[in-house]
Amino acid sequence: MPELVHYAVADAVATLTLDSPHNRNALSRQLVTELFEGIERAAADDEVKVVLITSEGRVFCSGADLSEASTVGMEEGTRRIVDLQRLIVTLDKPVVTRLAGAVRAGGIGIVAASDIAIAAEDATFALTEVKLGLAAAIISLTVHHRMTPRAAALTTLGGEVFTGADAAAYGLVTAAVPAEALDAEVARVCGSLATGAAQGLRESKRILNRDLVARIDAHGGEMAELSTRLFASDEAREAMTAFLSRKK
Repeated sequence: MPELVHYAVADAVATLTLDSPHNRNALSRQLVTELFEGIERAAADDEVKVVLITSEGRVFCSGADLSEASTVGMEEGTRRIVDLQRLIVTLDKPVVTRLAGAVRAGGIGIVAASDIAIAAEDATFALTEVKLGLAAAIISLTVHHRMTPRAAALTTLGGEVFTGADAAAYGLVTAAVPAEALDAEVARVCGSLATGAAQGLRESKRILNRDLVARIDAHGGEMAELSTRLFASDEAREAMTAFLSRKK
């Protein structure tokens, strides 16, 4: 199988690039496994101060891999996505996400788990689970921690597309900038973070994320079970099958 997550280090920044064009960077088992491995590799490298998660193509992440979900089930997958969010939140190094295009459903959990998220103003986001008889359960652990309650209700219940500029107003991302300024702003932020001392970054992040870690630990198992049950429901399976048929 071709590599789906590329790893590179330069100037104390480890860049993890999602590159799974066949399913629009969906959270397949392989992609999630490689993302885990990349983050853990960065964690073990003393030369790395910052982790940047970015993507190839026009889609950052399309959410769960519905082909896998509709055939092999999601019992393992939902737990792994909870664990992925926890790994990002508890990593001793700041995690930045660069968002140039579309982010959907489970992919928004990666954005919310990261410490800093920089989006293009015209990037698009949507919590589409509600349209498929699902719920934004496992990613609610991080998404609802970041977003204002009113924004969370609007986006979770409506499932409609919103922009990078909206995401900044809602609290989901740190900042939204014009598309042509995105790379420069991401580089500036990563460069600034990389000037921090390792101990200072580690302890500061632990303070910042203490409540979020407690939230994940308290509710992660429950949300994984709920998500697994919903994915296995007749209503969701019918909706996923119809969605995949339309894509073909």
